[in-house]
Amino acid sequence: MGLSTKRKTSLTLDAEALDAARRLGVNVSAVADEALRTAVAKARQQQWRTDNAAAFAAQAAWHEQHGHPLADILAGPGASMWKR
Repeated sequence: MGLSTKRKTSLTLDAEALDAARRLGVNVSAVADEALRTAVAKARQQQWRTDNAAAFAAQAAWHEQHGHPLADILAGPGASMWKR
């Protein structure tokens, strides 16, 4: 991962959790940063799924009507569901 610009912010956190983290030497900023990155990645993934839902539905409908175009060469678990 490359260098990134950091910005100060203010957070309101549970007092007991924050006190325990400090006692245990937990780097609260690093934990918050990682949690934020994870939350952003999940939100982007969900947004992408929402943005592309119509395309997925159209593809599923096409496959339902026509079968999978590679059904004759598919192998592995689930391959038989594509054969007509």
